[in-house]
Amino acid sequence: MSGAVEAKLAELGLTLPEVVPPLAAYQPAVQSGVYVYTSGQLPMVAGKLPVTGKVGAEVTAEEAKELAATCALNALAAVKSVAGDLDRIKRVVKVVGFVASASDFTGQPGVINGASELLGAVLGDKGVHARSAVGVAVLPLDAPVEVEVQVELVEA
Repeated sequence: MSGAVEAKLAELGLTLPEVVPPLAAYQPAVQSGVYVYTSGQLPMVAGKLPVTGKVGAEVTAEEAKELAATCALNALAAVKSVAGDLDRIKRVVKVVGFVASASDFTGQPGVINGASELLGAVLGDKGVHARSAVGVAVLPLDAPVEVEVQVELVEA
């Protein structure tokens, strides 16, 4: 079933991907009450990372921003896997983004804007959220970026 949120994705030329399978001992998303918490989502496309390396070295900030949008799309897929329908999203509460950064790279907020802007484009006012953007030395599989999302659902 595809509702208004998935129709908006289609209008933007986006397709909700399959949920990225866990790389270790965790679930892609869990629901607690009216909240869904995603695990950190890597920018996987068709089961692989399109780019690896550090932002500000092997990966440009603009490439990383696009990858952050992919992470957010993967997070929406994870939310749907437990919520059943993306139209149940009342609001995105918080986004946490991690950027594997070269030692002199300080543009983490701009990179994570990729995720924030995608959520805003897809969900409108429901996509406005609190956020952290953190630079780290390395991420799993040498991914340049990882994003986790917390959403509040309307009660079923």
